[in-house]
Amino acid sequence: MPTFGAMKKTPLYNQHIEQGARCIEFGGYVMPVSYEGIKQEHQAVRTGAGIFDVSHMGEFFVTGKDASSFLQMLLINDVTACPPGKAQYTAMCQEDGGVIDDCLIYCRSEDEWLMVVNAANIDKDWEWVSHVKETHFSEADVTLENHSHRMGLLALQGPASFDLLQPLTDVEVASLPFYGFSMGTVCGVSDVWVATTGYTGEKGVELYIPTDDPGNIQAIWATLLEAGAVPCGLGARDTLRLEKGFNLYGQDMDETVSPLEARMGWVTKLEAGPFMGHQAIAAQKESGHYRRLVGFVMDEQRAIPRSGYDVVSNGETIGVVTSGTQSITLGQGIGMARLESPYGTSIKEGAKIGIVIRGESKPATVTNPPFVK
Repeated sequence: MPTFGAMKKTPLYNQHIEQGARCIEFGGYVMPVSYEGIKQEHQAVRTGAGIFDVSHMGEFFVTGKDASSFLQMLLINDVTACPPGKAQYTAMCQEDGGVIDDCLIYCRSEDEWLMVVNAANIDKDWEWVSHVKETHFSEADVTLENHSHRMGLLALQGPASFDLLQPLTDVEVASLPFYGFSMGTVCGVSDVWVATTGYTGEKGVELYIPTDDPGNIQAIWATLLEAGAVPCGLGARDTLRLEKGFNLYGQDMDETVSPLEARMGWVTKLEAGPFMGHQAIAAQKESGHYRRLVGFVMDEQRAIPRSGYDVVSNGETIGVVTSGTQSITLGQGIGMARLESPYGTSIKEGAKIGIVIRGESKPATVTNPPFVK
C-alpha cells in the first residue's frame, strides 16, 4: 500500500482502506481507483447499482438577488433556462474562449445556487469566480461561499439505484425529473441534496451531504452498501463516462480548448447574451476554423487507444486521441480525438482513420458518441 502522507482525504478514506480499495492520487486527493476490479464495478453500474465516493469535487454557493445575473455572465449556458429544482450542465471560459472548467449548477431559487466543479480545479475556479465578481459585479448583491471542504458527494448509479435508495429516504426519487433535485433525509441524515444527475450515463442519483459531522456521510455509505450497492472506484467511473462520450476536464478540454472544440456547442448559448469568452467563441463559430472533437471505435478488438496517441489519415497526422480505453460493454477500443482544422470538418461519421499504437497505425471508424446507447 503506497503512503500518501499529508495529501487530502475524503471522510470515507478509512472505509475505503478497510474495504480493500486500491487508491491513487487524483485532483490532490487520495481516491479509490478500484475495489474488486474495474470490469466488475463497471458491470455493476450497467446492470444494478454502484456507489462512488466523489467527495473530492468542489462546491460553491452563489447567493443574493443578483446571483442569477452573475452566473449568466460567468457561464456559457443559459441560466434562465434552469428553474428552481433543476440542474444544468455548463462551463466557465476565459476571455479568449478557453475552458477553465466544466461544471454543474443547481438552482434552489433565483437567489440561491450551488455550483459543482472538478476537484483538480477547485482553487483555480474559486480564484476565477472571485475575480469575475470583483471586476464585473463588485457592487452587486452576490455572495460567494466555498463549501468544498464542508460537503461530501456520493454517486449512486445504475438501473436499480432508485429502488435501492427509496426505502432509505423521504424524497420521492421516481418523481424527480431528469437533472432535477430535492432536499430531504437520507438514511436518517437531514439536509441532503438528492439529485438525478451523474457521470455514468445510467439512471442514478447524486447525494450532496453536509460533512461538518463526517459521521453523516459514513452512515449513508455504510447503509447503501448494506442495501446492496457495489462500491466503485474512479477506474470504472472513467470507463463508464467514456462509453457515453462524456468529456473529462484535463483530457478532452482545458484552457487551450474552446467549448466548440470540446463538442460542447449544445450548451454554449451565444444568443442568451454576453458571458466571459462570448466574443472569442462567437468569432470562432462564425469563421468555422476550429478543431473538432470526434468519437471513434477501433476496428480490431485488441487495439486499445490511449490519451496522447496520434491520429492519422492518408499518411498525415491529423489529430490526437484525448481519451481512449477498452469498452467493457462492447469489448472494443473506443475513444475521442481532437482533429485539427480543416480535417475535423471533412471527416464525418463512418470515415476511416488510423490510431498510432506502438508505432503502428491501427484502423478505426469515426463514430458519434454515445458508444453504448
